[in-house]
Amino acid sequence: MEISIGIVEDHSEFRQSLIFLMSSFSGYRVEWAMGSAEEAIGTQVPVDIILLDINLPELSGVEAIPFFKEKFPGQKIIMLTIQDDEESIVNAIRAGADGYILKKTSPEKILEAIQQVYEGGAALTPMVAKQVLALFQPQKAANESPTNLTPREKEILSLITQGMTTMSIADSLFISLQTVRNHIKNIYEKLQVHSKAQAVARALKEKIV
Repeated sequence: MEISIGIVEDHSEFRQSLIFLMSSFSGYRVEWAMGSAEEAIGTQVPVDIILLDINLPELSGVEAIPFFKEKFPGQKIIMLTIQDDEESIVNAIRAGADGYILKKTSPEKILEAIQQVYEGGAALTPMVAKQVLALFQPQKAANESPTNLTPREKEILSLITQGMTTMSIADSLFISLQTVRNHIKNIYEKLQVHSKAQAVARALKEKIV
């Protein structure tokens, strides 16, 4: 099965290079590639993954995330940008981005990130994750444990940080898919996060696993 991709990138040469990259490998198909968020939001063609730049004319990539999520909730969004500052990363993850990678990332790693997010993982490098400090304000006193995860939940969280999908975790632990989903739901509630990207960021920041 091919992964359908939408590209939102105002730099025409880089946009064309992404199209060429996807067309060079089987399993990836670019449905559309546009130079502005407004143009992309107006499309009626849903895709599996959107590669979204931050610095765009008019509506920024971060500002566009809610519009994409509302129009086609099943679409996953990976920020592909030169912005590596903490504020940009925090704002993108908080807005609902499923991954955050830099344009200097190698083509192989970009494809790997697409596959990872498509399968339900979080494309968030440790370097990026460690900068998401503003997402997680201390919720408990300093002398209290930051989480009360069970050993099984910590095990599953560790596998999530390794990029494993929900199905892969179920297979590796010999438990049902629904059981894994229940554990992940509990992990989100205990960590006070809403996505795998946020869970990975907090796990790395607080050395939970």
